[in-house]
Amino acid sequence: MKTRLHHRLILLLALFFPLSAAAAENIRLWRLDCGSLWTYNLDELSDTHAYAGMSKKFAGSCYLVQHGSSYLLWDAGLSKEYLGKPYVEGKADSMSLATTVVAQLARIGVEPAQITRLGISHYHLDHIGQAADFPQATLLIGKNDFEVLGKPGHEARTRLLAPWLGKDAEVEKISGDHDVFGDGSVVMLDLPGHTPGHHGLLVRLPKRGAVLLSGDVVHLHENLETMGVPSFNTDRAQSLASIDRFAKLAKNLRATLIIQHEEQDVGKLPAFPQAAE
Repeated sequence: MKTRLHHRLILLLALFFPLSAAAAENIRLWRLDCGSLWTYNLDELSDTHAYAGMSKKFAGSCYLVQHGSSYLLWDAGLSKEYLGKPYVEGKADSMSLATTVVAQLARIGVEPAQITRLGISHYHLDHIGQAADFPQATLLIGKNDFEVLGKPGHEARTRLLAPWLGKDAEVEKISGDHDVFGDGSVVMLDLPGHTPGHHGLLVRLPKRGAVLLSGDVVHLHENLETMGVPSFNTDRAQSLASIDRFAKLAKNLRATLIIQHEEQDVGKLPAFPQAAE
């Protein structure tokens, strides 16, 4: 019990108190292009039919965090099967990938083998598509998301995360919040409901301050006000609680809030290959 309380205290301190200069040093954040997605039936993103007859373009985004000499890749975007496919805003969903994560890392001199941690917000295919390009990385994933792998109906995500299913695979199955580097600079945030083990990410930069990455706790900014829940979320009550927590964290931390699929948020971080500091 004492150990659990001590761990929770550390996480609370990490969330709400400034980092020391030493902890904040050499932390940088890049936004990577991980695809474009056209959702023809936007009403799938509302279990109250708020978007009947509407369509929308969504951005696919991944993020690279440098912490000293270590690198964390947050989410892995669309798979390479969509590379070069046309993006069409028609009467069907469309997904396209203009470049790969590996190609973008090469532009800033980072080799795939330098990615020591791969953090996954959740198991949906547009967030894990290129994960297998980093098999040496320790996989950080919500415990309840990891537990579906290998089960019927989850064949595609099982295939994409296959490098971490072996007996000796490097996997951290995350329950609750998780302080990635142990100094409060990067924290996986427990935000279940979209999937059973869904997480967001808090990155605390030395100059810009707190940046919150949403995963898919919400897909649209208005979801924060309307408490919009997609019809395919796994738990409505958890979804509402997670949206509430995410919005309050953004306010209390005065954070730069990045909704990962929201095109209007692309410009909140420097254009690649520049990094936020």
